[in-house]
Amino acid sequence: MPFTRPALKLTHAGALVMLAAAVARANELGVPQNITIVDEGGNLLAFVRMDGARLLSRETSLSKAITAASHRQPSARLNPADEIKLSLAAGQRLTNLEGGLPILLDGTCVGGIGVGSGTGAQDVEVARAGLAAIGAQDQTP
Repeated sequence: MPFTRPALKLTHAGALVMLAAAVARANELGVPQNITIVDEGGNLLAFVRMDGARLLSRETSLSKAITAASHRQPSARLNPADEIKLSLAAGQRLTNLEGGLPILLDGTCVGGIGVGSGTGAQDVEVARAGLAAIGAQDQTP
């Protein structure tokens, strides 16, 4: 019986490619953003707070990324009825705010990207640019 298995991992270099693409899209939109990229375990790989991005959106971008990675689905899909319970149980690290997307490569979740400081639709658009930069699968929020 095998005791290990091979696994895809998002590299720091991949996270930086995603970050650059997301920043470029935020600049095109004229919306400064906080952009967070985590691995499949919710560990921080890359982050930027663009000039002018809202201060507390730094926290929501991290929560969105962790939520997307841990649930392997867009953060907006979490059931609103469970929002408070999930947030409390997870040390306030989970949210159902728009802007968190899982990073799926070949059907495997290798992390999450979370964006915050614009409208929900703008946050999702910027996150999608990050996914596209590495050829990750997209899920409709």
